[in-house]
Amino acid sequence: MQFIEFPKIDFKIEGMEDVKIPKMFRIRQRYDKTRIIDIASHIRRRMEENLSDREQFKGRKLCITAGSRGIPNLDVIIKTIVDILKEWGAEPFIIPAMGSHGGATAEGQLEILATCNITEESMGVPIKSSMDVVQIGNLPDGTPLFCDKYAAGSDGIILLNKVKPHTDFRAKHESGLAKMLAIGIAKHAGASQFHMKGVSTFAERIPQVCRVFLDKLPVAFGVGIVQNAYDKISRIEIMEKDRILVKDAELQRVAKASVANFKFRDIDVLIIDEIGKNISGNGADPNVTGRSMAPGFEGMLNLKKLFIRGLNKETHHNACGISLADVTTRRCLNSVDFESTWINVVTSTMLAGGKIPMYRETDRDAVMLAIRTCNDIDFNNPRVVRIKDTLSMEYIEVSEAYLDECAAHPEIEIVSEPHKLEFDADGFMTDVF
Repeated sequence: MQFIEFPKIDFKIEGMEDVKIPKMFRIRQRYDKTRIIDIASHIRRRMEENLSDREQFKGRKLCITAGSRGIPNLDVIIKTIVDILKEWGAEPFIIPAMGSHGGATAEGQLEILATCNITEESMGVPIKSSMDVVQIGNLPDGTPLFCDKYAAGSDGIILLNKVKPHTDFRAKHESGLAKMLAIGIAKHAGASQFHMKGVSTFAERIPQVCRVFLDKLPVAFGVGIVQNAYDKISRIEIMEKDRILVKDAELQRVAKASVANFKFRDIDVLIIDEIGKNISGNGADPNVTGRSMAPGFEGMLNLKKLFIRGLNKETHHNACGISLADVTTRRCLNSVDFESTWINVVTSTMLAGGKIPMYRETDRDAVMLAIRTCNDIDFNNPRVVRIKDTLSMEYIEVSEAYLDECAAHPEIEIVSEPHKLEFDADGFMTDVF
């Protein structure tokens, strides 16, 4: 790990003495609550219904892909599949399938799985972690295609992944089962090669990769997972190999309709308590914030300034996404592992992701700077919003400027009286989520 101790920088900003930090109140935003309650029973039913020939798995060494995105109950999902495959006479094992995450090391990727309670002890099967790959072919443009050596050498691959809108492009296939083949299962070597032609080519090339993999590798079946706006699992689909591309596109449509968003479009200052790779590839989901390194998200939210307070524990000090902030704190930057972050940025070829925002010494200073530098706002009543992260959108805090709008909105419930934004003795916000 590589950390940097950033210097303390004090400078006078004209007009800061006139900045008013508004009172905040808590609201509840309502979304579709559809979710799967009994995940294990649901998976068993789907496997029995949709996999027509379970005898084909008997005696076969089957590889299950486990990614790094935040999927609730991922340990339950994988353990259930493992147990069913064992009942059917198969010999399953697990691989980390997460491109360059975990510092692009086998050990780092095992550590990420362990934080999800996915270990050899908890799963009851081997976890084979390696950055070694084998080449399985090329795309028409010459891009070499790689696959994790253990997956390529297995008798069958269970392609399991979360399906969600991507953070950098719009297409029929974004983050999901097809992208798991293009980047996740390709490890650092394959992810690096695939990114070389830029994210703007993903829409065309991801389906191409998927077809090559399905043709040349022993893919057994797919498991697509969709989460609702409350970060609960709402869909788990099991599909035969020949249905993977069709189902991936279908689940992508469902996922886009399920994303939590703000029930209003205009925000002067957005405060995000935590970002992380388990939340989004960009740390904070641009499908919520409208902030991305790539075009296509600009009209989503009228946001003037973004303040990111810190990194969550699950991101293991990877600060991808911090560059999208307008301001942060020195404490936040001191917690960044720049080796892990920059490996991720270089792999994506989007070096702007390695930039750092302006930083202040405390949360109080950062909030005041963000408000002070907004253009054309009501400085006596600024529109400020605070969220824990972009997966936690039910209960959020908003400033008094939103009182009338929230009271009139049918999908918003006001759950507290206005109160001062509280800071500790050192000038940092107290936890409220």
